[in-house]
Amino acid sequence: MRGTAREIFHRLALKGERLTDRLKPDPAGTRVIDPYMGYSTHEHLILRGRVLTESRQRAARPDTGPVSNFRDMLSLFMTDEVAGVTAESGGVTTVTDEEGYYTLTLPRPETTGWTQVTVNLPDYGVSAVNHAFVPDASAELMIISDIDDTVLKTNAWSLVRNLWTSLTGSVLSREIHEDARSLIAGLSGNGRNPVYYVSSSPWNMHAFLDMIFERTGLTRGPMFLRDLGLSDTKLITEGHGSHKGGSIRQLLEAHPGLTTVLLGDTGQKDSEIYAGVVHDYPGRVSAVVLRETDDGSDDADTGPMAEMRRNGVVVFHGPRFPDPAEVASEIL
Repeated sequence: MRGTAREIFHRLALKGERLTDRLKPDPAGTRVIDPYMGYSTHEHLILRGRVLTESRQRAARPDTGPVSNFRDMLSLFMTDEVAGVTAESGGVTTVTDEEGYYTLTLPRPETTGWTQVTVNLPDYGVSAVNHAFVPDASAELMIISDIDDTVLKTNAWSLVRNLWTSLTGSVLSREIHEDARSLIAGLSGNGRNPVYYVSSSPWNMHAFLDMIFERTGLTRGPMFLRDLGLSDTKLITEGHGSHKGGSIRQLLEAHPGLTTVLLGDTGQKDSEIYAGVVHDYPGRVSAVVLRETDDGSDDADTGPMAEMRRNGVVVFHGPRFPDPAEVASEIL
């Protein structure tokens, strides 16, 4: 067996996963849809989701401790995804990939705002509602925000603290930054301007995060999360930077007429990622707002910030986010 240690590990892990999949019992051929929030382009409505053998989501329960929360969180990752399943909506069909994901591209509806579309699995008689957002023609900008440590208190810059917070918290115990809630709500203009969330968190966390956002009053928006599965071409998944940067570029292509405000933090190289986006899409990003996490900022942050300013972008940074009026006065 030739190749680097990473390549060898990748091949062994892939074989192990496929062997495990073959040995796992299929519970009576049942199928469920785990729908994700969809988004739109100028011409299309993009619906996303995943087909599983059963749902692992559990209702939030008060007074649970770290051990119970850890078990609940672990269950979100013990999913049995189903490949090769036909998903259909409005006469458009697709087939789930090897990790059970589907993407349906439909004509963009005439109505704007949140819309509900039914997705079916015709071979199983199963359906679910996909929620998707279509920006209004009056939108002036779009807000694209990171999640961990930008809006959700996580300590992602510290591996130990990140794991403890992420694995032992619950929907009822996780906290958001109130200044982020205020800033996003103000910039969104009561839903007129679209809000999107881009994060390295896995898709398994989609419903969990959505429930936290709903409980805390954070402005809702389609999420672009990450696939942690193995495939023939990748080990675990694409990197943090390539995922986040690629998702932002995807949204800029989807809404070419909207200027953009990027929200992030200094804990996970957001300034470097955002500077790359500013360089590749001149004139499309009007402002960048960065929260300085407990470990502060260093040359790896200040260098990209200076570069973005040279490219005409307004950059805010500090331990707290500015008021919405302060940001709006600089960009509108």
